Amino acid sequence: MPTHFVTGGELDSARLASILDRALALKQAPAGSQALAGRTVALLFEKPSTRTRTSSEAGVFELGGHPMVLRANELQLTRGESMRDTALVFSRHVAAIGLRTGSDEALEELAAHATVPVVNLLSPLHHPCQALADLMTLREAFGSIEGRKLAYVGDGNNVARSLAILGGGAGVEVAVAAPEGFQLEDGLGAQLTSDPAEAVAGADAVYTDVWVSMSDSGDEAAARREALGPYRLDEALLDRAAPHAFALHCLPAHPGEEITEGVLYGGRQRIWDQAENRRHVFKALLELLVAG
Repeated sequence: MPTHFVTGGELDSARLASILDRALALKQAPAGSQALAGRTVALLFEKPSTRTRTSSEAGVFELGGHPMVLRANELQLTRGESMRDTALVFSRHVAAIGLRTGSDEALEELAAHATVPVVNLLSPLHHPCQALADLMTLREAFGSIEGRKLAYVGDGNNVARSLAILGGGAGVEVAVAAPEGFQLEDGLGAQLTSDPAEAVAGADAVYTDVWVSMSDSGDEAAARREALGPYRLDEALLDRAAPHAFALHCLPAHPGEEITEGVLYGGRQRIWDQAENRRHVFKALLELLVAG
């Protein structure tokens, strides 16, 4: 059984399938498990969060546990204490640690020294809990997802990388369309292209993410918008996918930039299901990592 969930690659196909099965069951019966009764899960947020914060805190509570939500400025990390020492202390008090961070190195250091499971709640390179929710959303729509095609258009970022890793593990064909300078690296198993029409051809779902993050400066933000403009998820691009295809977005969204308002709020999307499913897959993951 995997000890941590840092990149998503820790899960083999059988365990990945079991998490999705369990998440679907927990969605039908949210109070159906008390796997964390009497136990605490530390949720450390070094970056702002809406969906991850609400889904993880509510999920731990529904499993009967206590979610200990912490910001970095509430800890001695801001005064130079190492992530190693933080891991050693947390491990004496909690059943698992979730970390949302701007540093993959900090996440790796936490996982290297923690004696309890560590879950990546977002890092610059990976967003594996989001990918679990995305796969669960496909399962809800199609039942079996093996052989289904998921197209991602836009910035080849942490979300795209996690989709490639976990989607491949679930037997999903993942195609990523991004301009030069924004593409994923080779070797992740995804089909890489610069042509969004090629990526979405025959796709069962079309996915996008924001073009500009809070950390991007004015000049950088303008350059990103110019480069990524042809990759907007609009009605015309969605029409190029399979007739039954729907749109996905991990949120927050910027209507008019990476996605049109009509797609975001229209009838051919499952975006808000995705947002809810973050809670159910997090619960299933914690059951596996903590309660076995």
